[in-house]
Order: sequence, then structure tokens, then C-alpha cells
Amino acid sequence: MNTIIMVEFVLYLLIMLVVGFLVSRRSKSHADFLLGGKQLPGWALAFSERATGESAWLLLGYTGFVFATGLSGVWVAVGIASGIIFSWLFLAKRFMKEAEKTGTLTLPSFLAHRFGKHGKMILWLSTILIFSFMMFYFGAQIAGAGKTLLAVFNIPTKVGAILSIIVVVILAYAGGFVTVVWTDMIQSIMMLITLVVLPIVALVQISAADLSISQALVAAGPSMDSWTGGAIGFSLGLLLFNNFAWFFGFLGGQPQLSARFMALRSEKEAKQGSFVAITWTILAYSGAFMIGITALTLYQGQVFADVEMILPFMILDLMPPWIAGVLLAGILAAIISTADSQLLVITSSVSEDIIQRAMNLKLTEKKLVAISRLTIVAAGIVGLIIALTSKSLVFLVVSWAWAGVGCTLSPAIMLTFFWKRYSGIGVIATIVSGFVSTVIWISTPLDAIATSRFTTFFIALAFGIIFSLLFPDKKEDQETAPAEAPESSQI
Repeated sequence: MNTIIMVEFVLYLLIMLVVGFLVSRRSKSHADFLLGGKQLPGWALAFSERATGESAWLLLGYTGFVFATGLSGVWVAVGIASGIIFSWLFLAKRFMKEAEKTGTLTLPSFLAHRFGKHGKMILWLSTILIFSFMMFYFGAQIAGAGKTLLAVFNIPTKVGAILSIIVVVILAYAGGFVTVVWTDMIQSIMMLITLVVLPIVALVQISAADLSISQALVAAGPSMDSWTGGAIGFSLGLLLFNNFAWFFGFLGGQPQLSARFMALRSEKEAKQGSFVAITWTILAYSGAFMIGITALTLYQGQVFADVEMILPFMILDLMPPWIAGVLLAGILAAIISTADSQLLVITSSVSEDIIQRAMNLKLTEKKLVAISRLTIVAAGIVGLIIALTSKSLVFLVVSWAWAGVGCTLSPAIMLTFFWKRYSGIGVIATIVSGFVSTVIWISTPLDAIATSRFTTFFIALAFGIIFSLLFPDKKEDQETAPAEAPESSQI
């Protein structure tokens, strides 16, 4: 264990906790705790949205995926980058305006408000959906933290996971959304530094050693040097579409990402945020892809027990300790930034969507914040249990959660925004069909053929359209909103 790296890790965690404590004093009401009360600048929200969207899955999962698959792994990056760009250019302003108009604080509450007659059923179903998949998504982050601390400091995975969950819970508990966004901003910059600096150093090392990337790809396997993975015909279509299918989860259906759009203050800040987020995405995914490719070149012939540890291995191998500590902290930053945002999504589903709106309990702001904090602690414990018992790869678990939540709620959002005939029954059909189809699909060999990210989106979309046509809403159904929250919790 290197003392310099350990000191930098500890300093990083202390800085995050101090920043979290300082900004936590700005969260006073329930609306502040869950959505920041429209007090945050667009550039900070953009950094937070990117740090939240890209977690251990990007720095550990995706780099390992490219290392294992070669050039064809680029289509995952293309799909995700396309989804991010689309959401910032075409959905961010819409979410901002709808949040201002309806006074809603969460994605499920917006849908419930929009389809008032069926609002309570939509709230209950969407909460069950979010809980079922988001907890595993959250658990994957904690598992990634445990892996990182094991690789760097040889700390047992369980101990590393426990240490990580303590930091995540403290940050989310202290000041809610405001604390999470400002700490995310710092962590987002750290992630970007890691993803940009490491491939540059690796390319310099490859040049100095007179190695050939193309030859290394050929030597790694028969399909590693092919942008299509060696597939042709129907198999090629499936490969490209399965990898590109991450796109569908970015169409408004990830509540932890959409919350950043809802918190925007103006169109000017939305444009500012779009520029920051899109630039960050291009740099980060280009870097992550090159990390996987350069690792194949530098370590050709070596066998790794866990390919998702290729990034920390490279950092420790190529960097002096004082730089390695900073870059490795970027991995932990990715994990913490996503995990605390997911905790807030789970928390808002309980305090805002169920207690405040579905059950319509008249609680004070103080009690609602207290419930939110209690939920954070409880969800943290459940997430830790999942992290300690799950044996699946981070990449795989995140893929399932992306399908279950993002690719189920994205059709609901897109139809709500862009199709006037979408009905409350259609929303219910969308959520139920998306949930059921994801569970069935990932439980069978079908997911290895066609990813559930693709099938869930189009199944949920089809059911939403069909049931909306069969059971259309009357005009007055969408004008009433029994699930609307009391005035005190509105933005």
C-alpha cells in the first residue's frame, strides 16, 4: 500500500465531506432537499448530471468491456453519447418548463400530475419500479467501490464497501440535492481528468516501447480488430443495435438525470448546461474507449481475473504515486456521485411520491425532511447488502437497471411530451409492461441475443400506444390532479 496514494484518498474524502457540510446549510425546505429550490447554476447541474449518469460503470465497467471486446465496443459509446446529446438539446428545457408549471419535484410526480385521474396508481407503480431496479443500480456502485479499494489498497471488498457507503450516506443525508450537486461538480472534474490524462500517458508509453495498436488487436483475437466484432448480416445488426441500445435509456426515463433538468432556472442556463454536458461526454467517452484499447496493447498476453479492474491497474502501473492517487480518486468520485444521486431518487419516491402525494399525508416540512433522511439511511443499508451478496459484473447490473428504469420510463416521458393522445391507462400499461418484460427478458437466455434495453423500450412504447388508443382520456381527466402536492412542497 502506497502512503502517498492513501493520503490523497483520505484528503479527497475529507474535502467531499467538508464541501457537503458547508453547502448543506442552504437546504431548508423539503423542495430544497429534493430539488435544490431552483438555486443552482446550469453549469453545476450539467457537471452533476454527467457525474451522476457515468458511474463505476464507465470507469470500471466500460473500460473493461472495451478491453474484452475490442473496437466493436465503440458502439456503446456512440449510443450513450447520442442519448446524452439528444436529452440535453431536446428534453432539458421541456423538463424545466414542466417543473415550473406543475410545481412537481420528481419524475413520477410529474407523470401523476399530468394524468391526474390515474395519478395515485402511476405513483405507486413507478415507485415499485424505481425501488426494484434502482436499489441494484445503487448496489453496483458500492460493489465497484469495494473492487477499487481492494485493487489499490488490498482492503477487503466488504470493508471497502462499508467505508464507501458511510461516505455516500453522509453526503446525501447532510443537505440533499444541493450537497449532492456541488460535490458532484468536483467529482465530475476529477473523473474527466482521469479519463483524459490516462490514455494520453498510455499512448506515449506505447510509442516509446514501439508497440503497434493494430497488431495488438489482431493478436488479441479474431474479432478484436473489427469495428463490427466480426459479425455479418443479422448478427451484425444485433451487435450494433445491442450496443447502441443504451441510447433509449437517456430519453427522459432516468429520474436521477431528469431531476437535473427539472432544477434548471432558465433557457440561458439550459444552453450553458448543454454545452458543458456535451463537451464532457465527448471527452470522457473518447478517453474511456482509448483506455480499453491502449490497455490491450500494453498488456497483450496478460490474463486478468477481473477485466473491470484494468483502469486502476493501468494507473498504478503507469503513474507516479502522487498522480496515481488523484486519478484513482476519480474512480471513487464516479461511484460516490452516482450513488448519492440514486439515494435521493429512492428517497424522493418515498417522501414526495408516496407519503406526500399518493397517501396525501399533511406533514410539516421538518417531518418530510426527517423522513427523507431516514429513507437515505435505510436504503443505504439495503444497497450495502446487495453489494456484498451480488456476484454479477458492474457493467451487467447497470445494464439491467438501465433497461428496467430508463427504458421503461423513457417511452412514458416521450409520449407525454410529444403525443397528445397518450392516456393515463397508457402510462400504467407502459410501466407494467416495461417492468414485466425486463424481468422476464433478463431471466432467460434471450438477453444474450437481444438486449433488454432495446426490447423493454419498444415493448413499453407499444403497450403505451395501444392502451392509450383503447382507453383514451377524457379532456377533464388530464385537467384534474388529485395527486398534486400541497403548496409548501412546490418549487
